[in-house]
Amino acid sequence: MEIGFKSEEKKKKTKMIDKPKVIVVGAGWAGLGATYQLAKQGYDVTLLEAGSQAGGLVAGWKTAEGRAIEAGIHGFWYPYRNIFSLVKELELDPFTPWTRSAQYSPAGLEVESPIFQDLPRLPSPLGTFAYTQFKRLPLSDRLTALPLMYAVIDFDNSEAAWKQYDGMTARELFRQYGVSDRLYRESFEPMLLVGLFAPGEQCSAAAAIGMLYYFILAHQADFDVVWCRGMVGEKIFKPWCDRITDLGGKILTDRRVSDIRTDDTGKVTAVVCGDEIFAADAVIFSVGISGMQKIVANSPALQKRQEFRNLMNLGAIDVLAVRLWFDRLIHIPRPSNACFGFDATTGWTFFDLNALHDEYADAAGSVVEVDFYHANQFLPLDDAEIIAIVRKYLASCLPEFDQAQVIDRSVVRLPRAVSHFAPGSYQHLLKAITSFPNLYMSGDWVITNHGSWSQEKAYVTGLEAANLVIQQFSQGNLTQILPIESDEPHIQLARSLNQNLKDIAKSIFLNFRST
Repeated sequence: MEIGFKSEEKKKKTKMIDKPKVIVVGAGWAGLGATYQLAKQGYDVTLLEAGSQAGGLVAGWKTAEGRAIEAGIHGFWYPYRNIFSLVKELELDPFTPWTRSAQYSPAGLEVESPIFQDLPRLPSPLGTFAYTQFKRLPLSDRLTALPLMYAVIDFDNSEAAWKQYDGMTARELFRQYGVSDRLYRESFEPMLLVGLFAPGEQCSAAAAIGMLYYFILAHQADFDVVWCRGMVGEKIFKPWCDRITDLGGKILTDRRVSDIRTDDTGKVTAVVCGDEIFAADAVIFSVGISGMQKIVANSPALQKRQEFRNLMNLGAIDVLAVRLWFDRLIHIPRPSNACFGFDATTGWTFFDLNALHDEYADAAGSVVEVDFYHANQFLPLDDAEIIAIVRKYLASCLPEFDQAQVIDRSVVRLPRAVSHFAPGSYQHLLKAITSFPNLYMSGDWVITNHGSWSQEKAYVTGLEAANLVIQQFSQGNLTQILPIESDEPHIQLARSLNQNLKDIAKSIFLNFRST
């Protein structure tokens, strides 16, 4: 009996010793997603975060009055199937109901959007065009968008499609397909400024089509959105981190990665954080473009690989997040609002936090979040200058803001905070599998065939990286990744016909050349 007992103990210890050690770098949606899935499968997984807490941009700041804030407001759109599944698995209830939105220019209200899933479903993209309520944009201009559908059908998210469309700007694409200047200026460019965070002449046409199709054009309900009823860090990331640690995963903050160690075969054996070295059987990088460039700049091992050197060709966008507490309640018709026409190259949004966040539901005064994207010209200004601009812009949209006084504020500058999909950038993006046999990539800028964007894409690539680790060691079960909703039948048919015609044209061209 004693011999048998010792034998069983030896087996358990052997099993624990044989657990693959995985180091995940970066505690945003991608890194937490990868860490969680690997912890569930019994891996010895350690998550390293450079900041003081997990969450990336939702890491906590405080106002001068001691109020907790996060940098910016992040929507959760109807197609975020995997994030919604995660929240259900964690038994959380962090989201508002589906909300309506509006769009403003210096002239006032321009567009109101309904909750699309509540309306009779029309074939894509007719529902989006039919149910969106434009206040000033003439129908004749809106109809000039119809030829653009060919590009949407032709772009199938394949590598060939990305290479074909990535070389041109979004502005060139819309001009090529006859979109009127007014429709572009008042509809498409505002979408680019708050979706890809840059004006059309600085956005890849491939990224523009992919983003617009995923969020707006693929299915009628895709533009519907919910919001976290408080700070994402508190409502989602904190309980998620608690679950990870309960499963045996380790989350270490204030660990800035500076290099990796490799053996003679090219395998990564460790991750270096200053004086600390973390042994690794596999590594997943889950940081943004700017963070990855800083790591490459300090890492001789990564600099030896061309794919990592090429990352220095990528760019990132400056973000400015302002939160204002007013001395009175202001009537804000819609909780979320996008704005255009105030600055030529900058998009901005404002949110009624009294309607979105539980803690402000009964507040005596309005609390408003204002986020600027491609905000490089604002970052050098001092807080007082920024707040004066914000108040002026808000009053242009809703005159009531002109009479209210600011009683507390926060101004968070986030240089190079979000990914920039510039024309020609696709060739420099990384895939999940790298030239290191046990180093994998994830994040919203990493190439994936899934078709999602933004937070959902980051989370999905984290799951994909975790699955690659599981496949490498043949230990554990692969994580199920929910695909995006299939194209509607008429889109599938159009894409099939388009591909057949392209194949026929290619065959005729090759036969002509051979003769």
